[in-house]
Amino acid sequence: MNGTGAGPRRVSALAVYGVLQGRSYPRALDAAGYSELTPERQALASELALGALRWHHRHAQLLERLMDRPRPSGKLGALLSVGLFQLVRTRIPDHAAVSSCVSAGKALLGPAPARAVNAVLRRYLRESHRLEKAADSSLEGRYSHPGWLIRRLRAAWPGHWRSILRAGNRKPPMWLRVNRTRTGRKAYRGQASDAGPWRFGLPDDLPAALRLDPPGPVRHVPGFTEGLVSVQDAGAQLAAPLLGIRPGMRVLDACAAPGGKTAQLLELCPDPGELVALDIDGERLARLEENLARLGLSATVRCADALRPAEWFDGVAFDRILVDAPCSTTGVIRRHPDIKHLRRDDDIRPFARVQRRLLDNLWPLLKPGGRLLYSVCSVLPEETGDVIARFLGENRGLAREVRSCGSVTGGWALPLTRHGYHTLPGRRCADGHFNALLEKPLQIP
Repeated sequence: MNGTGAGPRRVSALAVYGVLQGRSYPRALDAAGYSELTPERQALASELALGALRWHHRHAQLLERLMDRPRPSGKLGALLSVGLFQLVRTRIPDHAAVSSCVSAGKALLGPAPARAVNAVLRRYLRESHRLEKAADSSLEGRYSHPGWLIRRLRAAWPGHWRSILRAGNRKPPMWLRVNRTRTGRKAYRGQASDAGPWRFGLPDDLPAALRLDPPGPVRHVPGFTEGLVSVQDAGAQLAAPLLGIRPGMRVLDACAAPGGKTAQLLELCPDPGELVALDIDGERLARLEENLARLGLSATVRCADALRPAEWFDGVAFDRILVDAPCSTTGVIRRHPDIKHLRRDDDIRPFARVQRRLLDNLWPLLKPGGRLLYSVCSVLPEETGDVIARFLGENRGLAREVRSCGSVTGGWALPLTRHGYHTLPGRRCADGHFNALLEKPLQIP
């Protein structure tokens, strides 16, 4: 990691500030002037911003003890978080980390705040042992997650909450999914190995997955542009095979954009009768169409609201439905650390209401004997097992859960609740995902 240059520190601090003001990380990074940097400095700015966001809750505990006045907020607090991340968790020399942040502070805030940046970071270097020990005294400081989420995870996962939180602070691996309509996994590995010093992990029980080491920008991934592979987490790759799509079936992907699972469904079964990819977000649907074109796949793409079937459903029922529902995304925090700052405790109940409405509105569109897969990247029971329990309770005799999924989930997912299967963040290098497969009886009692 390059230790020189105020520009990347300025951009990273502005990106952190934007997230703390409520913007998603990609939008905050773009607004911070990321595109004005050289590729090398873009990589550094992104690394610093993501690191500061991962550890910002711990940094806040440190800054409470470092400052003689109340904890700094705004751009000063964001820049100090970037500075602390450099000092604690990078190999950038201390003097370069401090001086570059001071220079960024002058450009962002003016001379007086820049002097405060210098004083605070140098004080940390003098007192780091005492300060780090003090930060460990609170759960929020020790695990660098918001207190409300720590409380929920402790209650939901008494035997796993610590490992979930630790995983949330690690840099994620890069998982690829081979497009088996164009190449095989071994053939792709050989081709990619010839193109550069790539190393691959190939799990025996996830036949299209490869873990790429070291991770890198998508544009550098061998064969990505040519449609040989897509980027998709190992846990996310478990969902599509559960549906068991066969040729001639009519399939609905109800919340499809940006199309990772849509493409995987088509790679598993290139000739379904019809696959309808539906989403309410036209901008994200454009990305789905770009992804399908890159992979050489096709689907019926519809911009419509899955909660309002009367506006788009043509009356021809589906053999299979995938409901990749909107959720809190608490299972993918290590990949998107802005989630720690954008989500609130009172967001979870509204998500669960939407998830229940999706099941209620889409279930009538399923043929007798058909199957619906409910999938979310959340680790909170209110959005996972509780949603399924409520739906089954209200549809006794009209829906049943298919629990014989072991041949697909293998050693990745665990039936740790009454319903569905979880992957937990960090376990076997996967993110946190939940899947539950439901079946409509051929004959209604």
